[in-house]
Amino acid sequence: MNKILLIVAALFTGLSAQAQQLKTVSYKDGNQQLNGLVTSNAGKNLPGVLILPAWKGIDDEARNAAIALEKEGYIAFVADIYGEGNTPADNGAASKIAGHYKSNFKAYQHRISLALEQLKKAGAIPGKIAVIGYCFGGTGALEAARGALPVVGIVSIHGGLGKAADRENGPIKTKMLIENGAEDGGVTPEVVANLTKEMNDGNADWQMITYANCKHTFTNPESPDYNEIMAKRAWAHTLMFLHEVLK
Repeated sequence: MNKILLIVAALFTGLSAQAQQLKTVSYKDGNQQLNGLVTSNAGKNLPGVLILPAWKGIDDEARNAAIALEKEGYIAFVADIYGEGNTPADNGAASKIAGHYKSNFKAYQHRISLALEQLKKAGAIPGKIAVIGYCFGGTGALEAARGALPVVGIVSIHGGLGKAADRENGPIKTKMLIENGAEDGGVTPEVVANLTKEMNDGNADWQMITYANCKHTFTNPESPDYNEIMAKRAWAHTLMFLHEVLK
């Protein structure tokens, strides 16, 4: 019983510390209320990283990434893509709303742009901003590059890498790092080939790292796909990339 109480106390202590380090920032897209999170170093004129969460909205992986990035000397902002009242309750709802933004990619790019503005307001140096995203957010990171949003680099972490066949390839000036699990069933050889062609057609500065023995959400400790060793490697690669493009 005492052991259980200690575990629960540690959990609540961790959540409390996390809550203290991240501040809610409310902003709007028309009449839609959006509620992002910013790190406690806001206002310090530092390089910035926008975090795009997975398909269920802002989660612990996004929050923990923000806190870790603050320790690396970045202002981090976790974007709210769906808006207040639209957080999906289950995988079915998440698939539906994420699918909406994947199909309506300009709406997705717009929500990302609004979050970037909040990151700048929080003190991020305009010429030193990058985007990282997980899962659905990894798709968003690619959309930031495709939409020529004002960022110097993107990291797509086990993101959906495809796009509609009728979308033309265009120039890509943003540096790109794609981190993908070798056994991600949603990333077929055809998807990889199409993305590679897109990046080459756009004359992009790109790199793709494939992690062995990894399924889709291999970086998320709460996922059955979690691979601790590969998750640590992916994070080290993310930090190395961010250091290159932002420092």
